[in-house]
Amino acid sequence: MSLRVLVVEDDRQIRALLQSSLGVEGFEVQTAVSVSEAAAMLQHSLPDIVVLDLGLPDGDGIDLVKQIRRQHSLPILVVSARHQESEKVKLLDAGADDYLTKPFSVVELLARIRVSLRHRGTALAPATTLHEFEDLRVDLETRLVTVKGAPIHLTPTEFKLLARLARSAGKVVTHRQLLVDVWGPEFTGYSHYLRLYMGQLRAKIEADPAEPCHLLTETGVGYRLAAG
Repeated sequence: MSLRVLVVEDDRQIRALLQSSLGVEGFEVQTAVSVSEAAAMLQHSLPDIVVLDLGLPDGDGIDLVKQIRRQHSLPILVVSARHQESEKVKLLDAGADDYLTKPFSVVELLARIRVSLRHRGTALAPATTLHEFEDLRVDLETRLVTVKGAPIHLTPTEFKLLARLARSAGKVVTHRQLLVDVWGPEFTGYSHYLRLYMGQLRAKIEADPAEPCHLLTETGVGYRLAAG
């Protein structure tokens, strides 16, 4: 079962980046754009961790931190552009587990999430950031994919799909899991999306798309990225 993350962020681009990056890691991601929306979501379902911006349209994130702490012990990771030490101390004293200053790298965010979860007794394996097998190289940190040393241009969705497989290289990822992680839980019935994009990926990566050596089909189950 995927761990659930609630991302509370009103900046559309940052929210989309976090949703995409955490989804590739296998997290189930929910998003909210305000204190009130996040509070309403928390009343119905508790995530495993909250990733929280401070400057929200209807209030300050510290109000949500205090509200969560009055009822729950789930980890809270604050991400903010505020650099003042006093702000960090105030948030930590209010109950936040960690404070990450914008701009930040996704790799650091994932590391902080792993630490926060580990402190609550949930251990996660370190993130995979590089996949190399035969002529294929996938660098998830730089988002660079090369075949025989030549860079390959992928669309954002193609990269997200390949990255999800790279995170589990050598293991089968089911059709449903790929649809949820790449497109979202509302797309579990859209298996034709998966076939279409897998065909596009194979056309760009495989020497012979009809006889793939990297993107392997597990009939009736899902797909697997070959690993050494």
